[in-house]
Amino acid sequence: MHIAVAGNIGSGKTTLTRMITKHYNWTPKYESVDFNPYLADFYNDMERWSFNLQIYFLNKRFLDVVEINKAKEVVVQDRSIYEDACIFAPNLHAMGLMSTRDFENYSSLFYLMVSLVKAPDLLIYLRSTIPNLVNNIQKRGREYESSIRIDYLKGLNDRYESWIEGYKDGKLLIIDVDALKFEDNPEDFGTITDRIDAQLHGLF
Repeated sequence: MHIAVAGNIGSGKTTLTRMITKHYNWTPKYESVDFNPYLADFYNDMERWSFNLQIYFLNKRFLDVVEINKAKEVVVQDRSIYEDACIFAPNLHAMGLMSTRDFENYSSLFYLMVSLVKAPDLLIYLRSTIPNLVNNIQKRGREYESSIRIDYLKGLNDRYESWIEGYKDGKLLIIDVDALKFEDNPEDFGTITDRIDAQLHGLF
């Protein structure tokens, strides 16, 4: 079974992935961030490195989904393959940080890839306000994230909401992370696991 955790930068995807995989004894599949050869360059010069970064993420996430589709256990993926094409690449293109030529090339490759794999059985979307995202980004203190622009985060948030509104590829669970502080509050985390149990009832 494939569960994907989606959400903007700083929404808590990695933290929730770690917590629910430990709680259920599931297998995590984390996003390649710390070893990403393009990320620091991208935040310093988004226009120059946007296409390279998105292709890197697309390749890594496609390989992850191929492996997940073959797995016998429950795998929780930290960020879905859809977010690159539905959120990040279109946002970069709209901001003038990715050329139309590169965006069309990227999109063509994405649609080919997703035609070869199946969607997650459950998508967990972490909804957050911009102040909460900024606070979380500052709290974790990654140097390469210190230059993230507020308008960039806002554009991503708007696209996340539009994408989720039309999401029909599988079961969907929306978690308001401004209201549910699952990392620090066991009761809030229990609320989330109860909602996951309800979504997955009958799928095992």
